This record gives sequence, C-alpha cells and structure tokens, in this order.
Amino acid sequence: MASRDGPIVGGTDGTDFVHRETVAPQYLISWPPKKTMSEFALNKSRLRKCVFSHLLLALLMLIKMVPDILDRLDIFVLEIEELEVPQPLKWEYIWLTGSLASFLGLTAIRKNRGILLQIYFGLVNLLSTVPILLAAMIYFNDFVKYCTEDEPQGLQLWQGYPLSVLWYSFIMIAMQVHIFTLIFAWKLILAWKNRGAARKTQ
Repeated sequence: MASRDGPIVGGTDGTDFVHRETVAPQYLISWPPKKTMSEFALNKSRLRKCVFSHLLLALLMLIKMVPDILDRLDIFVLEIEELEVPQPLKWEYIWLTGSLASFLGLTAIRKNRGILLQIYFGLVNLLSTVPILLAAMIYFNDFVKYCTEDEPQGLQLWQGYPLSVLWYSFIMIAMQVHIFTLIFAWKLILAWKNRGAARKTQ
C-alpha cells in the first residue's frame, strides 16, 4: 500500500486507500461499550452496598426483637428482660422478613439475572418500603408532638428517650437505603433489558 507522499502504484492516483483494511460493520460496534460496561459495574457495586446496608439494618432490627423471640420460645434471660424493650409491631416482622430478599438481590447481581432482579425489586417495594412508610405514619403524631411542644405529654419512652424519635432515626436511614436500592436496581434492569434487545438485533 502506498503512502500519500510516497510512490504511487500504477493504475491508481493514490486516493483509493479508503476501502483497504476496514473493519466489518458487525464488529464495528461491540456490546457493551466501555462506558456502558463501567456503568454496569458501578451500578452493581452501588446496589451491592445498598443490599449490605439493608442487611445491617436487619441485624439491628433482629437485635431489637430478641426479647420477643425469647419470650415466644419460653426462654427467660434476666438481663434482657430488664431492658424492657417495647413489644414489636406487625410491621417490624414484615420488614424483617422482607430483608431476606437481600440474598435474592445478591444472587441476581452475581449471576447477572434480570428476572431475579425484577423479583427482588418487587419484594423490596412490597416488604421493605411499604412497612417503613406504615411505621412513619404510626409514629408521626408522637414525633410531631415531640418536635413542636416544649413539654410533650403521653409519649412512649424507652430508657428515657422518646420511642418515636428513635424509630424515625431508623426510618430515615432505612428509607434512604430502600430508595437508592430501587434506583440502582431499576437502572440495572433497564440496562440488562437493552443488552438483551441489542443482542437479538445483531
């Protein structure tokens, strides 16, 4: 092949180099591009962090529910009974059960399974986000009363602290974890759907 400034092959003026050594169209665009691939990895990493944060909150909830679990098993531990931990409500059991979906999310991330991630997305919505919103409504009046009144009366206390404030601290953290979990899971679901559609068209 001749360069533009070098000798020219007979029968050509040197401008027909465009067709030489070109990449076939089907290989010109590979899936996924480097940028998209880095976005996949970033969203998977972020979602994994959200899942582990959810599991840490579940561990905290489980510790809180230990007295009730021991009571149901007829196990008496004086030190735990003296803490006088409030009896858990139904939403707490539902939320704790929903945290088991985290293992499904980790499996979906590890195996790149879009169907599993969609199921995980639905379970987080139903068994995690909804109970947390319900808890926010349950403790809303006490929380507002504590924030607006100088000497609020009739508040539930635990170890001298208002129960509504303790729960709202948990609720705010859990809600952020669930919102980010749903955002990153949804991004991965869309990305995996687009990847599957692109592969079918090739």
